[in-house]
Amino acid sequence: MSKKMTYIALLQLTIISISMILSGCDKHENAKASEIPQLQGKLILTGSSTVAPLANEIAKRFEAQHPGVRIDVQTGGSSRGIADSRRGTADIGMASRALKSSESDLTAHTIAMDGVGMILHQDNPIKSLTDKQILDIYTGKITHWSKLGGTDNPITVINKAEGRATLEVFLHYFKIKNENIKPSIIIGENQQAIRTVAGDPNAIGYVSIGTADYEASHGIPIRLLPINGIKATVANVRKGVFPMSRPLNLVTHGKISPLAAAFIAFASSSQINDLVEAQYFVPIAQ
Repeated sequence: MSKKMTYIALLQLTIISISMILSGCDKHENAKASEIPQLQGKLILTGSSTVAPLANEIAKRFEAQHPGVRIDVQTGGSSRGIADSRRGTADIGMASRALKSSESDLTAHTIAMDGVGMILHQDNPIKSLTDKQILDIYTGKITHWSKLGGTDNPITVINKAEGRATLEVFLHYFKIKNENIKPSIIIGENQQAIRTVAGDPNAIGYVSIGTADYEASHGIPIRLLPINGIKATVANVRKGVFPMSRPLNLVTHGKISPLAAAFIAFASSSQINDLVEAQYFVPIAQ
């Protein structure tokens, strides 16, 4: 055999050997990959209508990364989220407020910050109201806008239903009991309040700043009022200077499943900061 043929034969043997080694490595890597547990299963989240739209977007991104996972997000108010997480009818509750001392059996996982602001129709000439004036409106002491320099029309007072975290933030800030409020209309979700004010130039209500900011920027005819001289903006919530601010929480009870733990870790991470900001909330993860 010539030197040239011997060289070619050795080269072929080398190529075959390398191919076999690489093939063995691929099989080993594939075997290792198959040993990594893939997240599978279903999660049910219930509660706050403020948190729900954000939780929905987080769920979509999480499902895209884990095709074997399905997440069902339902509203019903923070009280429902608290109750369902306690009963075990939901894997995770949603609450747009801090936990109370009576809820020490639960764990809150903050995923964003938000503020609660007063809203008027954009055609209402009133530019600002003092805390006392807002309190007088809600307790029935002031019933016409003319008493505040506005039009000679009766004020439509919109209040939230019992069990809504937005109501609790409002009551806490103004140091008032719900039984002392004289509402014209009682509503549930933020969107109901926004639709009602948008359709009634004489209405006043209070909603999530993030939700109101988003809707106003998309052409809904509402306007946020300052509180105690501080503008109701996401920037002021971020700075911690807006007086009616609150955490947006995922709530759990006792030991939770690995899937629920993985979702909460994801929802609390910087991977979803863009989703938080898209909803006009304030991210907490750096």
